[in-house]
Amino acid sequence: MHLSRINYLNTLLALIPISFIAGNLIINLNIILVIISTIFIYNKKLFEIKLFFFDKLLILFFVLIILTGLVNELELLDFRKNNKMDLYSSFIKSLFFLKYLFFYFCLRFLCEKEDINLKFFFITSLCCVIFVSFDLFYQYIFGHDIFGFKQEGVRKLSGPFDDELIAGGYLQRFSLFAFFTIPLFFKSFHSKNSFLIIFFLFLITLTGIILSGNRFPLILFLLSICLTMIFEKQSRKYFIKSLISFFVVFFLIFNFSNTVNKNFKSFYNQINAIGMTIVKGDFNKASAPTYLKEFYSSYHTWSLNKFIGGGIKNFRLYCHFRKDSSVHKCNMHPHNYYLEILTETGVIGFVNISIIFFILIYLSFYKKYFKKTSLINNNLIIPFIFLFLIEIFPIRSSGSFFTTGNAVYVFMLIGIIIGHIRKNETIENVK
Repeated sequence: MHLSRINYLNTLLALIPISFIAGNLIINLNIILVIISTIFIYNKKLFEIKLFFFDKLLILFFVLIILTGLVNELELLDFRKNNKMDLYSSFIKSLFFLKYLFFYFCLRFLCEKEDINLKFFFITSLCCVIFVSFDLFYQYIFGHDIFGFKQEGVRKLSGPFDDELIAGGYLQRFSLFAFFTIPLFFKSFHSKNSFLIIFFLFLITLTGIILSGNRFPLILFLLSICLTMIFEKQSRKYFIKSLISFFVVFFLIFNFSNTVNKNFKSFYNQINAIGMTIVKGDFNKASAPTYLKEFYSSYHTWSLNKFIGGGIKNFRLYCHFRKDSSVHKCNMHPHNYYLEILTETGVIGFVNISIIFFILIYLSFYKKYFKKTSLINNNLIIPFIFLFLIEIFPIRSSGSFFTTGNAVYVFMLIGIIIGHIRKNETIENVK
């Protein structure tokens, strides 16, 4: 294979962290270029890829999405016409969602062929994490970021994302890649220089997430760090230092920033309110926390189409038919991956994706850290495994699973992990 073509594909992959900052249009353009370029470069070889059980399950999930979209398109046809809304049909949306399946197979194929150099992706992630963190510092100090985007809301910062309050989530998703970039230059986690740079980067990222006001990404960020330090022997010695640093940084910012103080006090009050609501069982009352009401209302949405769901991105449409629709506004989605998949693809889709996630956890995390097989022997794949575990954390609040950013991120993780596993299985079989 011509080296320049392979470098071109690696460049496209390396641009993914940048495209997440640029917006959905650029993300879509990026992955479409990856798909088209892979098909053009490899031709028939891509379509000769050998499918195994995991691939078939994933294909089945996408088939279910299309069938669900078609069925619900017919059910909601009159409703759409009468309410003059959402001309962009559920069936068409489900067809467009197929690009993520092609994206998965392209990444899996490239990893299996060893034609992906993850180092470029890691370096780009490092640069983007540093940039977003410092942009948040700038916005906090001057009231606007370097592009002129002003602070959105009273308690949160947007950084380079304009009116989208997702800067903390972005740092959480790409920070672990940034940390694993450092040993690429210093060959090991053990060197003094490597430790100092990683520690400094940790402080920068931590401060950026705290300033962003995104509370749950902060928890997930710390969880990803803890997973790394618990299961990776090379990083365990940094655990205590990192933990102390977190409390010091958080204490300083919490006490000296009135905005951050109010934000995290509000978060504490929300958690307390959720706990009290669960104890009392008052999920459907107007006084219940918003997220909890949405979780509860998802049950009513699911009960309308228990087996095949209501079709992707149709949660807000079915809101008009559910029993509790008078309690609160009709949100776009239930703010949880699993509840969204359950309500929009039904029990069949939910069971299917749950099995997919379970198999992936078994093949990657369980085999590497409990059975200690040689199928995962590349340190560069470690952040992909941990970030996947964090991404599918059951109780986390999240955006929609079926939106561009989330879908690209999830299927990127899955494609690279499975591709790496398949590559190592081939090596083991040869041995």
